[in-house]
Amino acid sequence: MNRDFTWIQSIAVLFGEHRLYVGARKTSTWDDERDYLEISFDGEQVHLPEADGAEWKSLYVPALKISRTKAINTMMVELKGRFKIIANVVPITKEDSRIHNYGLTADNCLSHLDLAFKFDVLTSDVHGVVGQTYRPDYVNKFDVRTKMPVLGGANNFSTSGLFATDCAVARFGRGDGEAELISDLADVKCASGMDGPGVICKK
Repeated sequence: MNRDFTWIQSIAVLFGEHRLYVGARKTSTWDDERDYLEISFDGEQVHLPEADGAEWKSLYVPALKISRTKAINTMMVELKGRFKIIANVVPITKEDSRIHNYGLTADNCLSHLDLAFKFDVLTSDVHGVVGQTYRPDYVNKFDVRTKMPVLGGANNFSTSGLFATDCAVARFGRGDGEAELISDLADVKCASGMDGPGVICKK
């Protein structure tokens, strides 16, 4: 059996009629002094000054805020009352590649997103590669003893494009547009620093 390594190069967030893109710019060599974050909203590039605490707010969606939590390569996007996402652009190191045999090459340092999510409202029917882990009836089928868990299901999760909602388990656009709380949410703490009521996941 072959094993394909998977990293998150970019994510698409859809809400209402809006589209948010967060990505890690591909690069052959990693430079700690360069910013590799790419952000766009409704097809327009978001320009964030390279300064800790720099903010961008949408004129059309006042509840949406994007801010840097470090001068480069780290940001948080928040849709008030709905979700927070922290994204860090990181490379695969030579040591990671040596240990796991990732196949790091001289022309690609495999820059990718390290993500932490906090959702304030979710339906009990949430699905997707990450989304399914928030279902009240979710059962973790991973063998926690393995160094590299494998998740299948490409037939369920494949889409025709990053913003497409045509995968077999897509939930976007269903229902009346109002989110349903799963249950009363407890206070939780996470290494990402995103504490408080809600559901937190660091993938």
